[in-house]
Amino acid sequence: MDLMDGVVDLSFEAESPLAPPAELLETLPSCDWVLQGDRHQIFFPPSETAGRPQEQRCWSSFLEHRVPVVTEEVAREALLSFVDSKCCYGSAAAGDLIILELKQQNLCRYRLETFSESRISEWTFQPFTNHSVDGPQRGTSPRLWDIKVQVPPMFQEDTRRFQVPHSSLVKECHKCHGRGRYKCSGCHGAGTVRCSSCSGAKRKAKSARRCQMCSGSGRRRCSTCSGRGNKTCATCKGEKKLLHFIQLVIAWKNSLFEFVSEPQLDCPGELLAKARGETLFKDENTMVYPIVDFPLREISLASRRGISEHSAALASRARVLQQRQTLELIPLTEVRYWYQGKTDVYYIYGTDQQVYVVDYPERYCCGCTIL
Repeated sequence: MDLMDGVVDLSFEAESPLAPPAELLETLPSCDWVLQGDRHQIFFPPSETAGRPQEQRCWSSFLEHRVPVVTEEVAREALLSFVDSKCCYGSAAAGDLIILELKQQNLCRYRLETFSESRISEWTFQPFTNHSVDGPQRGTSPRLWDIKVQVPPMFQEDTRRFQVPHSSLVKECHKCHGRGRYKCSGCHGAGTVRCSSCSGAKRKAKSARRCQMCSGSGRRRCSTCSGRGNKTCATCKGEKKLLHFIQLVIAWKNSLFEFVSEPQLDCPGELLAKARGETLFKDENTMVYPIVDFPLREISLASRRGISEHSAALASRARVLQQRQTLELIPLTEVRYWYQGKTDVYYIYGTDQQVYVVDYPERYCCGCTIL
């Protein structure tokens, strides 16, 4: 029997693994499969009990926290440290400028983190190698939210995949129809292709000598299949059968909401959003409640908005495992100075005293950025 008689001609089909047709796989019974679309099953999480009741807080004690006052000496040292980090900034101006005025403002940053878990299932497959099959005959597949898994550390994102027990089915490979091989698309099963050197003429143009590349045959061994005329099925790896099973995909995600109170000084907001702050308050629980009666009303509103947004976004598609909200104090100082007849400003922000210079007077080239 000719080898190629048992090989399916898939010359014009993709040679990468393909998903099986939907009708190939039957649906397994499971009472929490509520929505189907695009070959995925989506599971609504079980309802969770609320966290501990909201506590009354006295915010005056939190606001008594004070960041050390920035003096002229501190302001100059911060600028000198900044200048030293820039290759094209001179330190003479930082040492000689006259500080005229210091304006300080403490900003508040509110941050809400919501760590959630979502679960979806999908059919997947792998080559079947005659090992034992954990199929429906061994029992009913558990509900997807009943499958116990190790949760990663709180607020650390991760995605993991698990095989659902008792969901395996063995089917003939849908790509090669159970033959394990298919005809090579490069040579159409012949094992050889036309010689590229002589274009199949066996001799080169205007030459009586036979082509050296193909030894005068006009054809060369197909490099795609190494002359075999067929290739191992890329889907079943030549095993002829596939093990189909339901795969549970669990995603742990940390959703973040941040808000910084409005600065009265003219320092770029994107710098303040990344600035280091001093933690005034931290609240962590399964569910946290909005901050109320905070002296800065915009912080109370931001807390309410953040919790509401996270609740609306996650309620129908994920289970909230933990929430954490923090309040940080971000110090900001505007330094107005005089140097060589000109008045200008620079800013010191964050607990690590970063510097933003609007227009530093001693720069030697334009190759450095201001920030």
